[in-house]
Amino acid sequence: MQNRITELFKIDYPIIQAGMIWASGWRLASAVANAGGLGLLGAGSMYPDVLREHIRKCKTATSKPFGVNLPLLYPDIDKHISIIIEEGVKIVFTSAGNPSTWTKKLKEHGITVVHVVSSSKFAKKSEDAGCDAVVAEGFEAGGHNGREETTTLVLIPLVCKAVSIPVIAAGGIASGRAIAAIMALGADGAQIGSRFVMTHEASSHLNFKNSVANAKEGDTILTLKQLTPVRLIKNKFYEQIKQAEERCASLEELKTILGRARAKKGMFEGDLEEGELEIGQVSAMLNDIQPAGEIVKQLWNEFLETKDRISKM
Repeated sequence: MQNRITELFKIDYPIIQAGMIWASGWRLASAVANAGGLGLLGAGSMYPDVLREHIRKCKTATSKPFGVNLPLLYPDIDKHISIIIEEGVKIVFTSAGNPSTWTKKLKEHGITVVHVVSSSKFAKKSEDAGCDAVVAEGFEAGGHNGREETTTLVLIPLVCKAVSIPVIAAGGIASGRAIAAIMALGADGAQIGSRFVMTHEASSHLNFKNSVANAKEGDTILTLKQLTPVRLIKNKFYEQIKQAEERCASLEELKTILGRARAKKGMFEGDLEEGELEIGQVSAMLNDIQPAGEIVKQLWNEFLETKDRISKM
């Protein structure tokens, strides 16, 4: 299939593996790239030297396009930008910040820039900043999320109406049927996170993957909206946050409870009680750990089957 996203990234399928912290290392990104999708390295959980190592290993493991997901609020952002340019990365997805800050510099070095948004307002700002595409991420998504709580079903048509650049849908997408649905709403491609956590190549701890496999409807929740909203699996850490919010705790108290490296503790080290377990609502549909390349092919085959079935209706 050829459309604006496959042409923009020079990939076979309009399927993007999200650059998730503590999950998206070189093994996952290269496996998705080799299968015909776009793999992303999750720079948000990497020190600069670690990012450089993963870029180099990814280049060794695949000859196909891959990119880096870069949270703009990262403290070493300037070092990350320099490494991305030095290592010749051609695709960067930015998030959690103002796209106008770094887009121009990245594009001056021939880099394709995509920004993650949760509203049509910020999608338009991303287009005005010179971004080549946007990821419109709905409320269902895991990890850090928008405060507006706009669902993917509502968000995608609004963003597609607001901008002329390609739109990649994210949030609650874990099947070929869902890809067909977001394309029917006007999106050009799908960014998928939670399903790629459930792969052999994802660097997340097995304990975390098993907790995702056991998750049911209602087991995830968007919390910490006073700080930076994040969707995670309910556990002991979440209960601490919930109790603090119910007694109207101050921002300082919430920051103290959150502490440092809470996400690493949960998703990378496997502490299912004290760690932060970021995952999407679609985790209720995920039960098996599979090879990433197999997932890409399953997604695309199911999309084609769905497209064919709908065309006959």
